[in-house]
Amino acid sequence: MRVTPAVPASTTDQVWYVAYGSNMNLDRLGFYIGGGQPVGSSLTYPGCRDQRMPGECRPVMLPGQLYFALEAVAWTGGMGFYDPAGLGQIPARAYRISTGQLSDIISQEMCQEPGFDRDISEALIHGRMEFGPGCYETMLRVGYLDGLPMLTFTAPWRAADQLPNRPAGVYLRIILTGLMEAHGWSVEEAAGYLSSCSGASGHWSAEDVVALLVREGVPA
Repeated sequence: MRVTPAVPASTTDQVWYVAYGSNMNLDRLGFYIGGGQPVGSSLTYPGCRDQRMPGECRPVMLPGQLYFALEAVAWTGGMGFYDPAGLGQIPARAYRISTGQLSDIISQEMCQEPGFDRDISEALIHGRMEFGPGCYETMLRVGYLDGLPMLTFTAPWRAADQLPNRPAGVYLRIILTGLMEAHGWSVEEAAGYLSSCSGASGHWSAEDVVALLVREGVPA
């Protein structure tokens, strides 16, 4: 990741959306952009007003940790969250998109209707803003890439503030393939990382996660 000077917020109409969970899988992100119902999910997404796929994507590493907690509406099982104050590093994938697309993606992440431009100036200027108290309603600026801000969504709390919860197999499989796509990791390397994350650790071994790529009818 090449860090360059920031572009002033008033002139920014392109940003990097940084995904650290299932949206590292480009096909999965495509349902947020183009609409539809992913295999294994109970939700159907309306998609973005601008349905062009990202023009560019990059593998990035962020300081902090991935953890699984609460209960996912789409998949059941634990949801993936980013704790920027956690120990270690978290692999992620940055997509260059328009601010309008970012607004529509975060609306869908929050289970709200897309279709309007959100004011993200507070996140651009101060590095953090909260649209509400819910799961993916906190936006963080996590750096700059090629002069443009890198933005992601998570919960307002720390990992230690929530009880870990086992993620569903279908959800882990999508994150697994996303890691392999984004970072070129082997299945063993990606599975070892996911099985070590809070919520998955003690419930999913690395071998179990590897098996998700070939197992049919993954249990939720």
